[in-house]
Amino acid sequence: MTDDQPHVHNDHRDQLFVRIERVTRTYGGVAVLSDVSIDVVPGVTAVIGPNGSGKSTLLRTIVGETAPTEGAIRYRGSDAARPIGYLPQRASFRESFTARETLAFYGRLLGEDPDASLERVGLSDAADRSVDALSGGMRRLLGIAQATIGDPPVLVLDEPTSGLDPGMRERVFELAGEYADADTAVVVSTHDLELVDRYADRVVVLRHGSVAASGTLPELYAAHDADTAADLYRSIVHGATSETEPSTDPTESIHVTGVSNR
Repeated sequence: MTDDQPHVHNDHRDQLFVRIERVTRTYGGVAVLSDVSIDVVPGVTAVIGPNGSGKSTLLRTIVGETAPTEGAIRYRGSDAARPIGYLPQRASFRESFTARETLAFYGRLLGEDPDASLERVGLSDAADRSVDALSGGMRRLLGIAQATIGDPPVLVLDEPTSGLDPGMRERVFELAGEYADADTAVVVSTHDLELVDRYADRVVVLRHGSVAASGTLPELYAAHDADTAADLYRSIVHGATSETEPSTDPTESIHVTGVSNR
């Protein structure tokens, strides 16, 4: 292990919020997820793997946007008004709305103060800017603010740092860590392995739609003789690659026709 130990959030692994039980999802006969079983608990759980490994499909099954072909998703968290908050890869908002109006629209049913939501993600100064005037990073923060309206116990973020500069990527993971410290179960798919080292409590590695490894960072580091998440990725994904399969870097893709982004 390196001297830079990962940040450990409040450890409440006995609190099970969501159980994914032997989930399989197929598209046109192609299995995008295959027999996936995961428990979602408080803290930051990072889902990593090559493009096309099923990360987005897994997250969509957790939030109920995609139904499993086989298996079940069982919610066991608190009886919250909004049990799960979700930020998809491509969140869409009305361009003419201001940031405040956007959150007021989503928060009306839950009685959420839009200014409090904006302050929570650091967007108070942008409250009166229209969505089309926000930078990509600000839009992502607005998406997180929208996803956390109502303080859901489970927060699912699909590639929230994609296309952002290093400072904004760090800010997004800092927010994920802050929610985890408040006993939220945060599930985030990402290619930012350095940020996984610093902020994740647990990691799920997907490969070809199956769980290649899962556990706490210290457990996985020890099991795979790894010092970093990048080492872990190389050991599990590259080390398991056969001679007939192309080796991939975390930023490269494995394509399955018709489902490569799933």
